[in-house]
Parts: sequence; C-alpha cells; structure tokens
Amino acid sequence: MKKLALLIAIASICFGCGQNAPKNQEADMNNPVIETIMARRSIRHYTDQPVPREMLQKIAECGVNAPNAMNRQQWEVRIIDSPDYFDGLTKVLDGTAPFLSSDGDPKYRNCLRNATAAIAVACPDDESGMCLVNVGLLCENICLAAKSFGLGSIVMAGPVWYMEGNPDAKPFVDRLGFSEGYRLRIIVGLGYPDEDPEARPRDLGKIKFVD
Repeated sequence: MKKLALLIAIASICFGCGQNAPKNQEADMNNPVIETIMARRSIRHYTDQPVPREMLQKIAECGVNAPNAMNRQQWEVRIIDSPDYFDGLTKVLDGTAPFLSSDGDPKYRNCLRNATAAIAVACPDDESGMCLVNVGLLCENICLAAKSFGLGSIVMAGPVWYMEGNPDAKPFVDRLGFSEGYRLRIIVGLGYPDEDPEARPRDLGKIKFVD
C-alpha cells in the first residue's frame, strides 16, 4: 500500500512538471528583462526635462555591476548633468562634424544629441583589449537600466574623438577628473525621449548552433 502511494505521488509530481514546463518556459521568454532588451532603441532626440540625480546614480551603479575581467573594475565613471558643462562643450565642438552641428536643426541644444545628462566612461590602455570589452559591458548595463526607468540612451564615440583631438576641449576632459593613465573612451547620453523609433532589422542568420 505504501509502495502504491509512493508511485502515485511520483507520477503526480512528474505529470505536474510536464504540464508546467511549457508555461514556465513561456513566462521566461516574456520576462521584464527580455522585454527591456527588445524594446531598447538608440534615442537621438530628447526633451529638456532633467533626469533626477537619484536615478542617474542608480543607473551608474547598474553600470559598474557589469561583468568584468577578473573583477579588476578597471573603469571610472563620471555623471554629467551640468547645463554649464553641456553649453561650454557645445560651443567648442559645434560645427566640427555634421552630427555635432546646430545647422538645420531647430531643436538643437547641445552636441550630445540634446541629452540632458550623460555618463562618461574611461579605462586604461591594455594589450589584451579587455578593458574596452569591460567598458562595453558597463555601457550596455547603463542603457538597459535607463530604459527600465523610461529614459532613452545613445552611446557616442564621435564626441569623444573630437574632445580628445581638440585642444579647446581639453578643459572639459580635465573636468571629468579621471585618474592618471585612464582615458575617456565613450559617452552615453541620457534623457527623456522625444522620439519613438522603430526597431531596425537584425540579421538572425548571424546566430548559429555549433554541432
């Protein structure tokens, strides 16, 4: 009798697992993390609404919680939300490149795609290239955290190139206060989006299983 009861119990558990597996799998494919990843877009137009500092701090904390080689955390992060900084940098870089120009854009406010906040990330040079990989991982966390707060984001290398190459922009690089040996690599613009772009096609053929 006990054996029969045990067999019934095992059968019930197995049947229950079989019934629940597809539902659990479906739930996993529609969780908030996946939805955020799929919904995130690069935003190039922002409103003038400022982003609260508490939100920017939390986004930066999400950034530094990214995986990184041997947990050495060889990055430095600076949050920029000063209108004075944006205005001054824009005066220096305005017109140095088509995407850094006010010409023809009635909504143009600054050279960082009109973002009201930005996060600048630096890392040292290293032969392995892992520091740059780490910075990329950090920036992805920033972008996804921003999306989860209802913000837009844009990852920008162009302004960095011109900041590094323009002597007039050096004071703005210096204001970031990075440690010796650390170099500005990327800037992520943040703000409340003023557009809702459609997703661009992704080539899923790039994904292949290895047999």
